[in-house]
Amino acid sequence: MKINILDTTLRDGEQTPGVSLTSNEKLRIARALDEIGVNIIEAGSAITSEGEKLAIRQITSQDLDAEIASFARSIKSDIDVCLDCGVDTVNLVVPTSDIHIDYKLKSSRQQVQKEMVENIEYAKDHGLTVELSAEDASRTDMDFLFDTFKLALDAKADRLCPCDTVGVLTPERTFDFYSELTKLNAKLSVHCHNDYGLAVANSLQAIRAGASEVHGTINGIGERAGNASLEEIVVSLNNLYEGQYTTDIKINQLYNTSIIVSRSTGVYIQPNKAIVGENVFSHESGIHADGVIKNASTYESITPELLGRRRKFVVGKHTGTKGLNNHLIELGIEVNKEQLNSIFKQVKDFADNGKCVTDVDLQAIADNVLEKDMQQKVNLEEVTIVSGNKITPTASVRLKIDEDEILEAGIGLGPVDAAINAVKKSINEFANVKLEEYHVDAITGGTDALIDVIVKVSMDDKVISARGTDSDIINASVEAYLTGVNRLLENKDNL
Repeated sequence: MKINILDTTLRDGEQTPGVSLTSNEKLRIARALDEIGVNIIEAGSAITSEGEKLAIRQITSQDLDAEIASFARSIKSDIDVCLDCGVDTVNLVVPTSDIHIDYKLKSSRQQVQKEMVENIEYAKDHGLTVELSAEDASRTDMDFLFDTFKLALDAKADRLCPCDTVGVLTPERTFDFYSELTKLNAKLSVHCHNDYGLAVANSLQAIRAGASEVHGTINGIGERAGNASLEEIVVSLNNLYEGQYTTDIKINQLYNTSIIVSRSTGVYIQPNKAIVGENVFSHESGIHADGVIKNASTYESITPELLGRRRKFVVGKHTGTKGLNNHLIELGIEVNKEQLNSIFKQVKDFADNGKCVTDVDLQAIADNVLEKDMQQKVNLEEVTIVSGNKITPTASVRLKIDEDEILEAGIGLGPVDAAINAVKKSINEFANVKLEEYHVDAITGGTDALIDVIVKVSMDDKVISARGTDSDIINASVEAYLTGVNRLLENKDNL
């Protein structure tokens, strides 16, 4: 059975707190999704803003193979904006649970159905494909849901999607729920949220029950606990249900797409994240490494080659000599037994002091360069730090703001704090930007490690994430903060 994939990274995924994609970033992600074989790309919600409309228009102008969709409420003006953007499909979202109808819409069941029918017919009359998404369907009275879907089909809706909006379904309930809905003899989609960590399991059960389309986001990003992870669904269908279901997804390109989305959104991928986490094909334990070297299937049910990835033997406290030797060979280093034992001892000594040695992640550098394509209002010309055990950490920064140069100094609890405070003082006249979160990740081992700094910054009621990568933690931190400042200012200017 062929399963179509609707990716909503650019709409539901962008609703992740702190994520705000530029039109160029959206276009880059859309191209990557199209390249891996996504059938339907939900490019955004056209009614949101002028910037959102521009981004969607850029995507629809690319002549991609994927069907391009926009989210729309059951409002004629929303559909008009979708038409203006040139999308193929409207994802018409209609709340169906009483709690949404009564408290959010302050309407009635009958009025919701009446407006839904009118707007489906309007969209169809203007040449749009209509996917009718019943918001909060998993908490909707079943008789009312059936009646609503029948009315949608009579109005010529093309696909039906009962949404598990707050992630309350269980796998057992999902199977029964979709089994009932198959009685409608319609094309069914599944859209699950991950509030209980069951989004992927529920999506798979919906497919087993008869759904022919599944919604997901790259890396499972989305509001609250996120959406169903597209890569987990696709690989599960391919490996665990081998021969029963097919998709058009090029699985060996999923990892690269995951990295693009992570770096564009600033949402960090946890190392043990299924399918795309850095630890998925990393082995440190001596017993595990030895087993994998002899036969990879001993401790791997998914091959790294399937995902276009490589197996890594991480050097650390649990490393055995065979794993260490294999890692050395991969790096082009051949050693004899005596040399291996000497290296092995030093690795153990380092590990006992809390150090774990990994390969340099060159991808971080390349993607960091790609992120510098926007015109920045505020640019760093120079930063100087004075710090020590008997001196108050002090930083001076020279910024170029448009055509003006600003020189300012600041103090802090440490050199990073001092540098950020100096930048804040420099921009204080026109932007009050607060540092909400600060995360540091050493991409490589050693004192010369590449440092990845991810920050979450806010101005007024807008919060976004930004990233900086450098071998110097101060430079990386200032770079990340200024990237966030520039994106907040860019968003402000577009309002």
